[in-house]
Amino acid sequence: MSQESGHYYVPAPSSYPIIGSTAILFMGSGAALTMNKIETGYWLLAIGFSILIYMLFGWFGTVARESEGGKYGEQVDKSFRWGMSWFIFTEVMFFCAFFGALFYMRNLSIPWLAEESTVLGNSFWSAYDGKWPTTGPGDYDPFTPMGAWGLPAFNTMLLLTSGVTLTIAHWRLKENRRDGIKLWMLATIALGATFIACQAYEYVHAYQDLNLKLTTGAYGATFFMLTGFHGFHVTIGTIMLIVIYFRCASGHFTPEHHFGFEGVAWYWHFVDVVWLGLFVFVYLM
Repeated sequence: MSQESGHYYVPAPSSYPIIGSTAILFMGSGAALTMNKIETGYWLLAIGFSILIYMLFGWFGTVARESEGGKYGEQVDKSFRWGMSWFIFTEVMFFCAFFGALFYMRNLSIPWLAEESTVLGNSFWSAYDGKWPTTGPGDYDPFTPMGAWGLPAFNTMLLLTSGVTLTIAHWRLKENRRDGIKLWMLATIALGATFIACQAYEYVHAYQDLNLKLTTGAYGATFFMLTGFHGFHVTIGTIMLIVIYFRCASGHFTPEHHFGFEGVAWYWHFVDVVWLGLFVFVYLM
C-alpha cells in the first residue's frame, strides 16, 4: 500500500550521488588518457565503470525497495513521471543535434563546397559534384553506402515488433496476469538483443566489405555516430528491460502502481521512434 497522497516521502541522506560523481571522475580521466594512448587510462576506465555499476545496482535497488515498501505516494509518483519526461526530452535534444549536423552537411555545407569547387576550379581540390553520399572534397578511398532494404529494414521490423510486445506486456500488467507479463517481456528482450546482434554484424560488414568506416569523411562520420549512439541506447534499454523482467518475476508492481515499468516502456518507445528517423534519413535518403 502506498502512503497517503498528501504525504511526500523524503529519503534519508545517501552516499550514492558522490559515488556516482567519483565514477564519472575516473571514467573521464580514463577516457582522456586512453585517447592519448596512455595505458593507465584503461585501468581508470575499468575502475570507473565498476564504481558506476555498483552505484546503479545500489541506488536503483534502494528505490525499488522503497517503492515496494509502500513509501511512495501520488506526489512521489508524479515527481518520477516529470523526471523521466525531462530525461527523455534531453535524449531527444541529443539526437536532434546529430540529425541537425546531418541536415547541415547534406543540405548546406556540401552544396556550398560543390559551388566553390565550380568557381575555383582545381585550386584547392579536384572537381566536386557534391552528391550524397560523399566523403567530402578530396581524394579518399572509395566506399559503398549502406543499403536500406536488407538488414536495416529487418532491424526496423525488430524494433517495431518489440514496441508491440512491450505494449502487450503492459496490458497484461494492468490486468494483473503475471504469466503473460513474463512471456511478452521475454519476447521484447529477445527482439532487442537480436537488434543489437544484427547491428554488430552490420558494422563488421561495413568495415570488411563496404570499406565504410568512421573515418570515411562526412558520410561515415554521420552514419556511425547516429547508428552507434542509437545502438548504445538500445543496449541500455535492453538492460533496463531485463531488470524490469526480474522485478515482474519477483512479484513487483501492481495494476495501479507500476511507474518503474512505465518509465522503461517510455524509454523503449523513444528508442523505436528515433530508429524510424534514422532509417528514413540515414538509410533511405
